[in-house]
Amino acid sequence: MSSRESVPAMKKRAARVSAALAKLYPKARISLDFATPWQCLAATILSAQCTDERVNQVTPALFQEFPDARATAGADPERIQKLIVTTGFFRQKTKSLIASARMIVERHGGEVPSTMEELVKLTGVGRKTANVILGHVYGKPGFVVDTHVRRLTGRLGFTRSTEPAEIETHLQALLPPSDWTPFSMRLILLGRQVCYARQPRCDDCVVAKDCPKIGVVRKSASAK
Repeated sequence: MSSRESVPAMKKRAARVSAALAKLYPKARISLDFATPWQCLAATILSAQCTDERVNQVTPALFQEFPDARATAGADPERIQKLIVTTGFFRQKTKSLIASARMIVERHGGEVPSTMEELVKLTGVGRKTANVILGHVYGKPGFVVDTHVRRLTGRLGFTRSTEPAEIETHLQALLPPSDWTPFSMRLILLGRQVCYARQPRCDDCVVAKDCPKIGVVRKSASAK
């Protein structure tokens, strides 16, 4: 967090940013399509280094053939690879899907666990994926940190850290639990549509007035 801004002041600024983004993106959620906890987990694993749009093109056929953890646990790896090949890194993703499915069947009776502690023990599941599951499946507060959230929380001066777990902790201290999941989803949308890495559209940003890095970013971008 910034050493020049008091925690109470930062909390008020975070609340303003959250409110502004809520008006811009009132129904913010992950854009992955799923019908069950396992399908959400599988789709999120597939989304690594791949667009959600591409994942959504692949998962209907995948879920029709392997709809749950039990079916996936016994799947032929080559068959899954064929179904998900266009998502990239398909061999590693296949290993993660099958291994995590087996762990869910063997340790959790086929049901996706609902705690951070148990989720991150699954193959291919880190804190980002776990928080997606917690927030979008189980309705538990979870702050999702991806590349957009990491960039924007730094630009907004809410944290100096680039470590996902530390970013989670810093933002959780600024916002009420009910805001954690939707706020992180809204930051992702803002990062995709407005606050680009190299040339952010600061003039079109609804939180520009609460962004301490706006001048620095503009000068940096215009100098390239």
